[in-house]
Amino acid sequence: MDNNRVLPGVLESNSNLHAVGGANIATPLARLHANIAGALLGKDEVIRLAIVTLLAEGHLLIEDVPGIGKTLLAKALARSLDCSFHRIQFTPDLLPSDLIGTSVFHQASGEFVFKPGPLFAQVVLADEINRATPRTQSALLEAMSDKQASVDGQTRPLGPPFIVMATQNPYEFEGTYPLPESQLDRFLLRLRIGYPDRESEREILIRHRDGEPVDRLQPVLGRDDVLRMQQAVRQVRVEDGLSDYILDLLAATRSHPDVYLGGSPRAALSLYRAAQALALIEGRDYCIPDDIKRLAGPVLTHRLLSKSVRQGRRGDSAEEIVADIVGRTSVPV
Repeated sequence: MDNNRVLPGVLESNSNLHAVGGANIATPLARLHANIAGALLGKDEVIRLAIVTLLAEGHLLIEDVPGIGKTLLAKALARSLDCSFHRIQFTPDLLPSDLIGTSVFHQASGEFVFKPGPLFAQVVLADEINRATPRTQSALLEAMSDKQASVDGQTRPLGPPFIVMATQNPYEFEGTYPLPESQLDRFLLRLRIGYPDRESEREILIRHRDGEPVDRLQPVLGRDDVLRMQQAVRQVRVEDGLSDYILDLLAATRSHPDVYLGGSPRAALSLYRAAQALALIEGRDYCIPDDIKRLAGPVLTHRLLSKSVRQGRRGDSAEEIVADIVGRTSVPV
């Protein structure tokens, strides 16, 4: 695969990109997309939204059935970046100190020396995050919110860049601990990968004859590239009418008759920043209403607590609620 090829619908040539961040970033972003697509086949939109999360300086929750490619997506994104990467397998016996690290007495110097845990990486994969206890899950809150970790009264920075990609199976409840709303609110996007189409699945069989394609991926972006693109996202224009549109959507989640807990101000900011990132990926230095409509589901559904879930009924009604809200809310012209 030619990693310099611009995929259809991704980063089409646009002179506006030269005005964002002072440099043309279409080519490196296209390389990143193509590199990940070499391992995760037939999922261009999923890959695009994962890149949105990276550029918007957020965190990603990948939720789907086993064997669908959740860990593969996270590993492919991590291997495509020349950044430090740690994979953490979450289990019920995992402790907060196993994530953050601990101070160990160094006999030669007579002092305690801090030994950082796997959380001290620029890209962190939290595999099966809902298998860890709430105590361990809460150890991620400060890291995801403030990009720092406090140990023994001392605060240590994480990154930059710093992104947590977590996976979980939403249909398995034995031996799991559902993420609380405060934890879910820290994730910029929630993605569901879904089954591949038949042709993509056939290609998967062929490409795995000689081993795992993800293991052969090479970095295509460095740390400085990522930071430059994240800064460029913040320069993407969002007109006042679109800001009001975002606020209208959030207000509708709070007043919807089937919603027990609506979107927070952090949800509004997440939708704002994600829309900026998507606009940049699409080759624009300005947002349009479709950016917000396209992202409303991935940004908002995991942040809403519907009354049906509150009453113990199964099913993800939040997706239907967000779709209903988007359909009813007036779009600025």
